[in-house]
Parts: sequence; structure tokens; C-alpha cells
Amino acid sequence: MGEDAIPATRHASRTYEPADAKGLAVVPAQTYEITFIGRMGTTLRAEFDDCQVIVGPDTTTLRADLPDQVALCGLVQRIAGLGLDIVHLHLVAPAPRAIAEA
Repeated sequence: MGEDAIPATRHASRTYEPADAKGLAVVPAQTYEITFIGRMGTTLRAEFDDCQVIVGPDTTTLRADLPDQVALCGLVQRIAGLGLDIVHLHLVAPAPRAIAEA
């Protein structure tokens, strides 16, 4: 590739909701579930009061509505910063939209 060559740029395609009154694209929050090893007690729950906490026999799952992947990375860093081992992370599929009849 020479000095004058322009590197190819790949863009992820996204579906955006209609713009709001200020003309900004409105992107709905995504729901994520992150499961880690261990049972979360009341002291640790206070660290994640912005999440729904589901405690299983050997794991804990946090369910959170996050506006973007930056927020997701922040939540993952909070979990890892406490020394917790993440075993599963996934995006919860949104409920199907009703199709308007024409």
C-alpha cells in the first residue's frame, strides 16, 4: 500500500430509531445479562443497585438495560475490578415488535 492509498474503513450497520425533537438519533437501550461465579451477598449487591440481581446456586446474574457498549464495558470492568470471574455475557433479544397492518 503506497502513501497515497486510503485504507478501507468498515462500518457496522445499525438500525436507528427515528430522530427526537432535537434531531438526534434515538437508540433504545439494550438488555444484557452477565453471569459470574459465586453468590452475591447484600454488601456486594449495593455495588450493583443499578442492575437486577438473580442469585443461583453457584452463580449470580446481573441484568441491566444499557444505552451503549461503553456502558457495557463499564459494567464488565466493575465486575472484574471486584475480582469476580465472568462465565457468561449475552445480549437479551428484544421482544418482537407488533407489525402494523397497512
